[in-house]
Amino acid sequence: MVLQNSGRYRADTGQGGDQDNQQDDASSMSAVKRLERSQFTDEMDARFGFERMKEPGEKTGWLINMHPTEILDDDKRMISAVDYYFIQEDGSRFKVALPFKPYFYIATKKNCEREVISFLSKKFQGKVAKLEMTPKEDLDLPNHLVGLKRSYIKLSFNTVDDLIKVKREISPAVRKNREREKSNDAYTAMLSSALAGGNVNATEEAGSSKKMSDQMDNIVDMREYDVPYHVRLSIDLKIHVAHWYNVRYRGSVYPPEIVRRDDLVERPDPVVLAFDIETTKLPLKFPDAETDQIMMISYMIDGQGYLITNREIVSEDIEDFEFTPKPEYEGPFTVFNEPDEASLIQRWFEHVHETRPNIFVTYNGDFFDWPFVETRAAQHGLNMYQEIGFQKDSQGEYKASQAIHMDCLRWVKRDSYLPVGSHNLKAAAKAKLSYDPVELDPEEMCRMATEEPQTLATYSVSDAVATYYLYMKYVHPFIFALCTIIPMEPDEVLRKGSGTLCEALLMVQAFHANIVFPNKQEQVFNKLTDDGHVLDSETYVGGHVEALESGVFRSDIPCRFKMNPAAFDFLLQRVEQTLRHAIEEEEKIPLEQVLNFNEVCEEIKKKLISLKEVPNRIECPLIYHLDVGAMYPNIILTNRLQPSAMVNEATCAACDFNKPGANCQRKMTWQWRGQIMPAGRSEFHRIQQQLESEKFPPFFPNGPPRAFHELNREEQARHEKKRLADYCRRAYKKVHQTRLEERVTTICQRENSFYVDTVRAFRDRRYDFKGLHKVWKKKLSNAQDSGDAAEVKRCKNMEILYESLQLAHKCILNSFYGYVMRKGARWYSMEMAGIVCYTGAHIITQARELIEQIGRPLELDTDGIWCVLPNTFPENFVIKSSNEKKPKVTISYPGAMLNIMVKEGFTNHQYQELVDPASLTYETRAENSIFFEVDGPYLAMILPASKEEGRS
Repeated sequence: MVLQNSGRYRADTGQGGDQDNQQDDASSMSAVKRLERSQFTDEMDARFGFERMKEPGEKTGWLINMHPTEILDDDKRMISAVDYYFIQEDGSRFKVALPFKPYFYIATKKNCEREVISFLSKKFQGKVAKLEMTPKEDLDLPNHLVGLKRSYIKLSFNTVDDLIKVKREISPAVRKNREREKSNDAYTAMLSSALAGGNVNATEEAGSSKKMSDQMDNIVDMREYDVPYHVRLSIDLKIHVAHWYNVRYRGSVYPPEIVRRDDLVERPDPVVLAFDIETTKLPLKFPDAETDQIMMISYMIDGQGYLITNREIVSEDIEDFEFTPKPEYEGPFTVFNEPDEASLIQRWFEHVHETRPNIFVTYNGDFFDWPFVETRAAQHGLNMYQEIGFQKDSQGEYKASQAIHMDCLRWVKRDSYLPVGSHNLKAAAKAKLSYDPVELDPEEMCRMATEEPQTLATYSVSDAVATYYLYMKYVHPFIFALCTIIPMEPDEVLRKGSGTLCEALLMVQAFHANIVFPNKQEQVFNKLTDDGHVLDSETYVGGHVEALESGVFRSDIPCRFKMNPAAFDFLLQRVEQTLRHAIEEEEKIPLEQVLNFNEVCEEIKKKLISLKEVPNRIECPLIYHLDVGAMYPNIILTNRLQPSAMVNEATCAACDFNKPGANCQRKMTWQWRGQIMPAGRSEFHRIQQQLESEKFPPFFPNGPPRAFHELNREEQARHEKKRLADYCRRAYKKVHQTRLEERVTTICQRENSFYVDTVRAFRDRRYDFKGLHKVWKKKLSNAQDSGDAAEVKRCKNMEILYESLQLAHKCILNSFYGYVMRKGARWYSMEMAGIVCYTGAHIITQARELIEQIGRPLELDTDGIWCVLPNTFPENFVIKSSNEKKPKVTISYPGAMLNIMVKEGFTNHQYQELVDPASLTYETRAENSIFFEVDGPYLAMILPASKEEGRS
């Protein structure tokens, strides 16, 4: 028998923020209720085709979903597991539960591990299933590069509930011990060493001979306690949604074997239902589910449309009709005219039972469609959760165990790159599906239900069509492509921020490199600067963006150019060098294989000399966009930037590699910007003293007033800042001062490269998928020419698959930079973010300085330049070679000219790579993967003078 909390029982401690409350609810729920709920969930899953594997055997299935659950082991004890939901090639379904012990790590003072293990096994007897010592790579450990590992105690549990309870007991002790450690400075350590007669072991023995009751004082750190349970299992066992697996079940005594099948690539077609509702409403009011009714439910299931009408509101029967806005978006609709709202809802529930969708699609369904249907169903004595398994979770989102809910609005907001004003369904359909959807004034809809029911029906189904095709064309391939690399279920991959997805990926890479995860970054309250001012906020100066010109630029309308002859002299001296770099570095062709190198050089020189001789001219322009390909990821890779590599003098002093001539410390500049309060340290301390003598409102109504020390740290900081702001306003006539500082940070070029390797793997894999996308695009073209319908469908599916995979990789690749500045990030580094932006801004600024002398820059964005160059400027040149793979390549001179500049100014000559881990031998080389790419020439460009969207 399986006990399960209907998919709601999540170990999502650090992601949702309310995990502890969820776990409290789960643990306080009586065994009977949990049993009833789990039985209902199993029934609902079975109703939708997901029967649990009960007989020994082997099946091959495509993993579509996963949920944390609880099952009974052979001793009738409850243990945590994850339910995996599979679709087979013939469309049949099954699920299987995989038990796995949740765990976290603790670190102790040196040589106290055994005593702490003994103490914990007695204290938490019956809760902790297993205690073991595990050596882990800890990137915070001084001198860890020489192979030092930190010993962690791994606490494993039978259930997530046990983990939460034990974590809650250990957490306050860890916090207290860490505070105590911070207050003990180096002198205290030296003094204790001296008191022990200089014998280090004496202090260790003193620490380890503590009474058993004091062993909590020896626990100094706790790691990986907030990794969601299903994510933990996916990371450890490499089980990701949207892959094919062989599932072998050998009975309840053994855990099932789930083995990935990488040879199977094509995805099955899950049953997708996209729906939208139309409701009554009072004039100038928003629909209220308590009093208003559902007039129509329109929905599409796998391309077939259905409309259910409520004849209490709609004045006449609607006949079957078709709504096909474009030939590729077919919409044949079957209509059910129901006598009243109760029949309408019942008919929809019955159709859901009949078709058993795997995926429900809405547009803003979390906050309108689902709650409205739920409330109206309840008014008629129907329970939506009992009928189709959907209910609201603790985040206010509607989810079920047996099906996925995809709210397309979440994709539009995070991944569509549409402007904020275009996030409604009509605007998204217009931008992404390229047709104008039917629009009606909401105030007219109730009238139209009586007077023009057919028009209202057309409007209703247009929303369902738009939602369905928007999902099928963009959201479905993209989200399931992300699922192949992110250890989360599809609901979460759609709804989480890109920083959370990025962190999940880094956790996967860190685990498989045996690196212990850092804890989430904690907020420091009322931090003081070195000169004693309270820091209100701090950040770094971001990328450089500048609008230089406005107007209409066309390639057939001449422009005036004023150029600098000296710039052409500079370019003339470097023609051979520029071309050599483009051929050897970018195209990877040895120079000796090039057949027309000198001819091309002469042709370029001829054009440059012509421009130099007449620097002031009126000429038709070449309109170009010169942008750096994947700029921020490539800056990270070139300079080996990663949060753990940002080091200071103390870190380097403890490192064995810190020797003369080591060349492993790369110093890079960035700009820090802080908002500080003008009051000094003494004034701040005086305000703190005043607050300590005051009383504050009680925690509970009618409770006793609280002293300052009884408030939590956040409340204390809030009162301190408010009082300090009031004081500064009176004494200094201002609350804030902005301070800009140029800072230099040292980047360790030998740090464990798991972060950099993750970024590189993603970049390279994206290029692989782009290549495969081109291959299948060509195959699709050939299949269309041959007229083979089955092959056309297969090629189209593969083309969409690889296009979505490369887009998913692009989305994550661009998140690695922003993630390091995300609040609460595990791998947090303001210095790294600042260095990336500062370096990027310098690359663009230097490129702009050159373009200003040979053309006209129009606009700078963070990673590129829009510019116009004279029509006679050297443009594209064909290089002929004896290379069989590349007999002809086209070199863009504007791009090559900027790339040689980047190579000279931004190459990292200190890049070090570990070539022999046994002898700790590093190889030093020059690294530069920052390259400009040329887009254009364009026929025209319009640059508005307005600073605001929608204003001329």
